[in-house]
Amino acid sequence: MRATVMYGAGDVRVEEVPDPRLREPTDAVVRIVRSCVCGSDLHPYHSMKRRDRGVPMGHEFLGVVEELGSEVSGVRRGDLVVAPFVWSDNTCEFCREGLHTSCRRGGVFGGGQAEAIRVPQAAGTLVRLPVAEDSALLPSLLTLADVYGTGHHAARLGRVGPGTTVTVIGDGAVGLLAVLSARRMGAERIILMGRHISRTDLGREFGATDVVAERGEEGIERVRELTGGDGTHAVLEAVGHMPAYEMAVGVVRPGGVISRVGVPQYEAAPVGFGSLFGGNITLTGGPAPVRAYIEELLPDVLEGRVEPGRVFDRTVGLDETPEGYRAMDDREALKVLVTP
Repeated sequence: MRATVMYGAGDVRVEEVPDPRLREPTDAVVRIVRSCVCGSDLHPYHSMKRRDRGVPMGHEFLGVVEELGSEVSGVRRGDLVVAPFVWSDNTCEFCREGLHTSCRRGGVFGGGQAEAIRVPQAAGTLVRLPVAEDSALLPSLLTLADVYGTGHHAARLGRVGPGTTVTVIGDGAVGLLAVLSARRMGAERIILMGRHISRTDLGREFGATDVVAERGEEGIERVRELTGGDGTHAVLEAVGHMPAYEMAVGVVRPGGVISRVGVPQYEAAPVGFGSLFGGNITLTGGPAPVRAYIEELLPDVLEGRVEPGRVFDRTVGLDETPEGYRAMDDREALKVLVTP
């Protein structure tokens, strides 16, 4: 089959690889119908050291079940399913606590930008979708694999609710879906920090009440002006670089929450008296356990109350996936949908 592999920074190829097969009785094989390029895929696209053996790419996909191990229940051959970007058994104590990203038998997918994939722990991982594989809802349903669930996770950990004020840092797909999630949770005011007009316009449609294009100290000052000098109750940081963290510290209200879902590209960050401790600021975040959220988020997608799939602004065939990486890296595309 054909699959996307990365050999180093900027070196993405589509190659013939062995077909996936069942290895364990808890496995399934899924024929991929839709996948996509994630903003986090751009981190290795910038920094991966050259290697002789390519790394399978892609962790967001939905598709049709083709094969099932003998111990898999809950799905059948022919079912259209979505998979969270982390597989899990959905039964261990961490899964029962809603932390599927720490499942004792879990792991992170690679190889979703392909024609098919092996799914470990299929019974706990796969969620059946009650639509046909040519449904117009597929782009929005695909966001349940990662970006919509991650935006929801940011807002949930940020304690967003009716009456709260929110700053979202980053106008990528996760940032925009954090805006949508904050609106869905009843936020009173949502300030989106981003400077790409086509994206921030979509952010306004998703629920942003204000847009701040400035960065750094100018951006912090502007958010403070909009909030009477106080900052916002929640800051949802969807970038992962130090300047974004510093802006988050600068715009959070005393007693507020900084919720990080952008994959951090740093280890050390200010957490002392002058940054967090003195203002009673809560710092939280992490990889989203999207499996815990799918059942909650799915009905709104199926009934058309939200359209998270609008973050996809370019579609490529599988063989064109390397071009999709380039387009996202050059900011020509917000998020690229891949159709095998």
